[in-house]
Amino acid sequence: MTEKELRVSKIENGTVIDHVPGGQALNVLAILGIDGSGGEEVSIGMNVPSDALGRKDVVKVEGRELSQNEVDVLSLIAPRATINIIRDFEVVEKLRVERPERVKGVLSCPNANCISTGDEPIESTFDVLDDGVRCAYCDTIIRDDIAAHIDV
Repeated sequence: MTEKELRVSKIENGTVIDHVPGGQALNVLAILGIDGSGGEEVSIGMNVPSDALGRKDVVKVEGRELSQNEVDVLSLIAPRATINIIRDFEVVEKLRVERPERVKGVLSCPNANCISTGDEPIESTFDVLDDGVRCAYCDTIIRDDIAAHIDV
């Protein structure tokens, strides 16, 4: 191992989220609802060199495997991420995130007049675009800072 390589300890059981665009690790933690108060064991590498991305973030979460809902939302901010499921210090499953055509109940619409933001019993629904998401009810498009609208 050269002096320039990153060294982070292995996790026994949990999830490693790799190939996250540089600077997005904290948004990944927000998607997962991790703010430090729950006692989760988390390791983060931010803006580490990557041949594919230039710079990438890596997030390791001990004792937690991601739900499909979490993976779907993660795909919106990290479309090239890989998810490694770790059990007994070994990678038992390696997945690439896939952007869904539609996400439900995980984002909040920024349009205060949208039916999904009122008292109606309607689940927020967004169509996934190449460069953002569009509310299925009012057509509001979110292109920047999708993580700020996460409602997980």
